Amino acid sequence: MCATNSFLKSLGVEIYASGHRRWPDEAKALAVSMTLEAGATVNAVAERFGILPNQLSAWRREAKQGKLVLPAAEVEDSVFAPLVVCKVAEEEAHPEVHPC
Repeated sequence: MCATNSFLKSLGVEIYASGHRRWPDEAKALAVSMTLEAGATVNAVAERFGILPNQLSAWRREAKQGKLVLPAAEVEDSVFAPLVVCKVAEEEAHPEVHPC
C-alpha cells in the first residue's frame, strides 16, 4: 500500500478497489484548513492528499458557503482583548420615564 493511501486511511477515507474514494467531512475540512495556513498552496495540499486541485477548490467553496465546517484554529499564545471600563453617568443609568 502506498504512503498516500495509508495517510488517507488514517483520516477515515474509504478507498475502493476501483480507486474511488469516499471522503468524510472531517478529512475534507482538514485539507481545506491546511490551505489556509501561511505559505500553503492549493496545489501543494492537493498533491499531499492525492487529489486534483479543482476538487480541493470545490471543498473550499463548500466551506465558504457554510456547508463544510472547518476545525478550530489552534492558538499558540493566549489571546486577550483590552477591556475599557468607564463610569456611566447617573442620567444614562436610570433614564426618567415621561408620560405621553
